[in-house]
Amino acid sequence: MTPLALNAIFPWRRTFGVLFLACCLFVPRCTRAQQGTPPKRKLLNHTAPQYPSLARTMALTGVVKVDALVATDGTVKTVDIKGGHPVLAQAAANTVRQWKWEPAPHESHELVEVRFAPAD
Repeated sequence: MTPLALNAIFPWRRTFGVLFLACCLFVPRCTRAQQGTPPKRKLLNHTAPQYPSLARTMALTGVVKVDALVATDGTVKTVDIKGGHPVLAQAAANTVRQWKWEPAPHESHELVEVRFAPAD
């Protein structure tokens, strides 16, 4: 049988070959990129978040995910809220701005979770 006849019988064969080739080229790059990620910086000083009075009234608990841009000296330059309840978000941002990480040669983005629960 000729290759054209095989393609008529098995039309998915060419698509499968292209997908297989793409996977072979893509997977090794992902593995190398993950190996090159720097370790997280050590958090030296962190304070507990202030539980907002509105959240206390609503008996609201939860986690706010925050991306902090940390300067070379370990202080927080910017804070970006990535997820969580809006009532808790501002309190989480204010808390993370006060935290301090260990010094490093370059700025880094530190992803942290700030947990809120009412004190009994």
